[in-house]
Amino acid sequence: MDFWEILEAVDKNIFSFIHAEASTPALDGFMKLLRNAATWVPLYAFMAYWVIRFHRKYAWQFILLTVACFAVTDFVSASIIKPWVGRLRPCYEPDLQSIIRGLVGCGGQYGFPSSHASNHFGLATFWFLTIQRIAGKKWFILWVWAFAVCYAQVYVGKHYPLDVMGGALLGVVTGSTCAWFYDRWLFPERRKSSYQPMPGLSS
Repeated sequence: MDFWEILEAVDKNIFSFIHAEASTPALDGFMKLLRNAATWVPLYAFMAYWVIRFHRKYAWQFILLTVACFAVTDFVSASIIKPWVGRLRPCYEPDLQSIIRGLVGCGGQYGFPSSHASNHFGLATFWFLTIQRIAGKKWFILWVWAFAVCYAQVYVGKHYPLDVMGGALLGVVTGSTCAWFYDRWLFPERRKSSYQPMPGLSS
């Protein structure tokens, strides 16, 4: 087997392990809740409230680029990469039907990359970097949130682990790019010298 065949085999083995060995009915409802978009509406409302209440002078740009980040990750993942790569979701694979429990509907035919992963990691990255910049705080809980949503996508059978990893990478790149624009937009004095990354962007 070549590298990609080995990688796909490992990916499917991890997926199979999660569904056959690492799942339990006690967690099913919680995992379905994690991936439900409506679950996180209070979080989005809190982020808008927080930036308006405590950092008003940075607020509208923060909200605008939050929406832009989400729009880019969602469009690129769902409308460009998925049809281009054409990787079937696990629920469309005949050899996996015996282990997938059908906790949620199968959805669209293609699964790479996961749009949930790209959207949530995009927001987590943008929020983490900009909050660190404007408030000096490191909200690591945002990474836990994004990871939990991604794991739930695998758990309910919507995606393979590589699907969410690919989505997470797209999200991190997009979120970092939006944070870079935000930094340049809100702090123009940085343009007077060679660019220095915001805290958290440097290696």
